[in-house]
Amino acid sequence: MDAPKPIFVTMGEPGGVGAEITLRAWMELRHTQNCCFILHHDPDYLRLTAQTANLDIPLQIVQGIGEAPAVFKGALPVLPIQLNQKPIIGQTDTANVPAISSSIKMGVELCRAGKAAAMVTNPINKAVMIKGGFQFPGHTEYLSHLCGGVKPVMMLANDQLRVVPLTVHTPIRDVAMKINRDLILQIAKIVRDGLQGKFGIKNPILAFAGLNPHAGEDGEIGREEIDIFAPALAELRNMGMQVMGPLSADTMFFAEARREYDVAICAYHDQALIPVKTVDFWRSVNVTLGLDIIRTSPDHGTALDIAGRGIARGDSMIAAIQMAAKMAGSHG
Repeated sequence: MDAPKPIFVTMGEPGGVGAEITLRAWMELRHTQNCCFILHHDPDYLRLTAQTANLDIPLQIVQGIGEAPAVFKGALPVLPIQLNQKPIIGQTDTANVPAISSSIKMGVELCRAGKAAAMVTNPINKAVMIKGGFQFPGHTEYLSHLCGGVKPVMMLANDQLRVVPLTVHTPIRDVAMKINRDLILQIAKIVRDGLQGKFGIKNPILAFAGLNPHAGEDGEIGREEIDIFAPALAELRNMGMQVMGPLSADTMFFAEARREYDVAICAYHDQALIPVKTVDFWRSVNVTLGLDIIRTSPDHGTALDIAGRGIARGDSMIAAIQMAAKMAGSHG
């Protein structure tokens, strides 16, 4: 049986916790079947991080991703990256923005070339990236650009729940204006295709949360469910998709209700993220659907305030790598 293709883990913001959580992930996953990853980073900085966090982790410098499977169980494979400025733990430096963005680009290129099974992105600091000349609002927009300008869809997932917000970083007062038939149909199709192609779910069930309390109470507490959601969901059903809703969000997320669907599509950010993080805060993973590659990431930021203190938890990074490996298995 051939060894699985490696997963490419990007450097992310070098001053944050990315290095530490990836080191911890290797400790946890080194003996896992069908899971192998390579880290694109500065080896000297990784050694400093390991020493600071009191982690005894052997590193193996490699020249290409193809070398990773042979060394993974005995050492963390590291593909060296050239930094413009030596990182300081807990601090950012715009001089390293080109290296951070080049790491993301390399991951996409390796995935699209079939050399990497998937990519897992370490957190970046968006403000620092933009200040350093990065031309995109964040990871997702850059990944979309690198993959040909496709529509990316953010899904948060753990072992108990998957959620997708129709609107992401939109002020609450603007949410109703953003939701329309075209958006619902577009996201539903991308989510359906993603669950089929990357999660191996043949006929996924999509449950839609309404926008208003009690899903509008038959129009007494808002008409979006009647005027927008219901006709759009009827169209999806006519296309052969399995959809539920619009449902009252306050009764969608208890254990028995979650068993009825494969993903909850919610109206806005907090309606989606509060339940998934409540169900399993530490092991929730960010998955980008709509790309022609597999991309996951830990569901947290750079955490500069705890970098170098040896207390960063690797749970979400471990879960992100495990989910990427599982998706690659379903996809392959």
